[in-house]
Amino acid sequence: MEVVQFKDLEKIWKNISQHVNRPTYKSEQSVSQQILNIFQVGDFYYFIFNTQNAQVEYVDPNVVKVLGYPAEDVSPAFFFSVIHPEDQHWFVNFEHTVVEFFQQLPPDQVLNYKVRYDFRLRKKDGTYIRILQQVVTLLADEKGLVMKTLGVHTDITELKPSGRPVLSFIGMNGAPSYVDVEIKTVFVPNKELISPREKQILTLLIEGKTSKEIATILGNTKQTVDKHRKNMLMKTGAKSSAELVVKAVKEGWI
Repeated sequence: MEVVQFKDLEKIWKNISQHVNRPTYKSEQSVSQQILNIFQVGDFYYFIFNTQNAQVEYVDPNVVKVLGYPAEDVSPAFFFSVIHPEDQHWFVNFEHTVVEFFQQLPPDQVLNYKVRYDFRLRKKDGTYIRILQQVVTLLADEKGLVMKTLGVHTDITELKPSGRPVLSFIGMNGAPSYVDVEIKTVFVPNKELISPREKQILTLLIEGKTSKEIATILGNTKQTVDKHRKNMLMKTGAKSSAELVVKAVKEGWI
């Protein structure tokens, strides 16, 4: 077996383009766009948010490609309405934590931080995708109060199909980063997706129990247990009991 050397790698790279015409870059913009495509791990759109009046000043038309909604329909209220019900309290608690974080920063450090967290959004066709939200400050006053922000929403469903949302503060220009920040639970979910009885059934399913065995343990009929299982599949969007169990563990439903 031959020892791999760098010259072998050079040959591979050269073979990539040896049969095509060499392109001529017309402008620096084409290079910048390619760099942007590399750093964006999925379809994305951006927006400008005015914190003074809590209004979106601009939404990239590419939102249609990502979510299916026209840019003119996107407002803070509309945006919040399409956040997955289980993620709405995460979103609000994250925003509360973000405000506290920036309030304790020295004014000259406000521009040195990017806020990053993920959550699920409902597309126009009714399906959900996981969005990575990254926000930087565009404008701040002399006291460090944030006035305008630039946000980017990237579809990361393939990279993170499940799991709890995570908040991080990414330092730039030499500032330290804070990853997976612990948040204060200021707002709680309006309603749990899985009922207490369904949690009991899920726990027993994870233990490998059958519907008949679960019915005996809980003092129900097998038909009642099967009905709960069917309801859980409908509520969670799981296609099978196996997928339901996996989701339950990953999402922390039990």
